[in-house]
Order: sequence, then C-alpha cells, then structure tokens
Amino acid sequence: MPKMLVTHAVVDVERWLKGKTERAAVIGKYGTNVKDHVAADGSNKIAVTVDVHDLPGLQAMMASPPPEAAAAMERHGVVPPLTVYIEK
Repeated sequence: MPKMLVTHAVVDVERWLKGKTERAAVIGKYGTNVKDHVAADGSNKIAVTVDVHDLPGLQAMMASPPPEAAAAMERHGVVPPLTVYIEK
C-alpha cells in the first residue's frame, strides 16, 4: 500500500485543523491512516499523508474533486495548487 503526501497552503491553519474529521472521512474512501501535518515554521503550509488502498480513485478525486470534496476543501480554506507525492 503506497503512502501519498499532499501539500498546499491554507487560509488559516486553525480553521483547517478543525476540519480533520471531515477530511479524514473524504480521504478515507481511498486510504487509511490519514494524518495532518503543519509547517514547523508557523506558516500556512500544510501536508496530509495517507496509506492508499485505491490509488486510481484518490488520484481521480484529487484531479477533479466531486462536489462534496470541493465543498469540504472550501470550508477548510484550502489554497490551490495541491502538490501530490506518491511513495515508490
């Protein structure tokens, strides 16, 4: 099971952190062990890691988020672009 790392900026880190449960539920359709990470420098840069069991599904969702995922991203203050890394 590969690990995926996604990085991006957020409008407000505390606002983004409050969406952890919702974010884990959306991503949890494609993987497990969803973890949030914040920048050590206190900036608005964040990262999410996930152990992926449906890589094509998660990649498709990231490329073209369905309405519920897009709405969650907006509520959480996600600032595009998203940079995605896959463990090899």
